[in-house]
Amino acid sequence: MLKGKIAVVTGGTRGIGYSVVKKFLENGAKVVLFGSRAETVEKALASLHAENAEWEVSGDYPNLKDGKSVEEAIEKVKERYGKIDILVNNAGVSDSKKIEDYTSEYFANIMQLNVNAIMNAVMPVVKVMREQGGGCILNTSSMVSICGQPSGVAYPTSKSAVNGLTWSLARELGPSGIRVNAVAPGITRTDMVAALPEKMIQPLINAIPLRRVGEPEDIANAFLFLASDMASYVTGEILSVDGAMRS
Repeated sequence: MLKGKIAVVTGGTRGIGYSVVKKFLENGAKVVLFGSRAETVEKALASLHAENAEWEVSGDYPNLKDGKSVEEAIEKVKERYGKIDILVNNAGVSDSKKIEDYTSEYFANIMQLNVNAIMNAVMPVVKVMREQGGGCILNTSSMVSICGQPSGVAYPTSKSAVNGLTWSLARELGPSGIRVNAVAPGITRTDMVAALPEKMIQPLINAIPLRRVGEPEDIANAFLFLASDMASYVTGEILSVDGAMRS
């Protein structure tokens, strides 16, 4: 589904991001994954190459909060491959802190990681995609961008901002042939969720109409669809993948 495509995936070393990278590789893409540190990038690459030595995947670890660092990393991808077809903005941080424990600096840091960092990647990639006549930008939103959560207000606030960014960029970049969509996962079996005790997991499952938590591959499949030509007329969408828990 992605044969010949060049993709950049931020937050691609574990969890949903790693599953997206793997799914794209399985479908013929060449992928550059971004991680936070050299060691996590190297570990992810080793794992992927162990699964299939023929996959063309490489990694980098720019500081996503630093626009210049991200721009330089994007330029390296452009120099190597001559194009960038897909950008997946998956890197981010969750939060569950109560409001009385917040500081303005703490709130600002989450917004910087979950919103500003996306724009730091979008801006240089848009230049590349406009030059080549089109592309696809995908953002990771969240179920809580729609329904909120009982603590950790910065996280749903930032993901609501991701939705607004997605809708607006879709309208602005559509005439350039650039599609912009987001995937809004629900509770997904990442390392953090898998570590929860059964007494905490079961009530969560009971609240999900499909009666199970999502698997990273469920989320990756949604990204694959939106990145592929099957979604060539889909833009400005926030695709919920949450078993209908949001309702």
